[in-house]
Amino acid sequence: MGYNAAPLERLVDEFSKFPGIGRKGATRMAYQVLSMPAADAEALAAAIRDAHTKLHRCRICQDYTEGEICPICANAKRDPSTICVVESPRDIAAFERTREYHGLYHVLHGLISPMDGIGADQLCVKELLARLHDGRVKEVIMATNPTVEGEATAMYLARLIKPLGIKTTRLAYGLPVGSSLEYADETTLYRALSGRDEL
Repeated sequence: MGYNAAPLERLVDEFSKFPGIGRKGATRMAYQVLSMPAADAEALAAAIRDAHTKLHRCRICQDYTEGEICPICANAKRDPSTICVVESPRDIAAFERTREYHGLYHVLHGLISPMDGIGADQLCVKELLARLHDGRVKEVIMATNPTVEGEATAMYLARLIKPLGIKTTRLAYGLPVGSSLEYADETTLYRALSGRDEL
């Protein structure tokens, strides 16, 4: 038990469990909660409780939703022939902001990472494969991050999907706009080359 009173110490401990939040940040957040009016603190607690009890995974794409099916899967205007595979629900928001993608999504809820003891069976892989047998899906876009785990997961899924006769593509990663070639690493340059488009 630290210097703080026990309820405050527990609050700091809970906040420090968030990724990227150290002890100092957690302490600041705890004091911020203490300085809130009681109604705001109750609203925060209710929002956390509601998110945990009212949200669950869409039975089709595995994104979080209140209904049985999420609004994107339920939208008849979306293109059902394309599925974009992402690591986390947060990634869907990034794609939707572009307003350029009109297909459907599939959330894996993680990446294959043997170092962390995470295998394909702990991800939503079987749910993805179940969506590919009705003949509607023509392309699966692997939109996992360009990390070792992201690449390994994309390659693993591609090996499972290609025998089904479905086109499997990978996001093109390359040079950020405004950057200089001399500072780009080999992987970034290779990605930029292999993902090049005709002008």
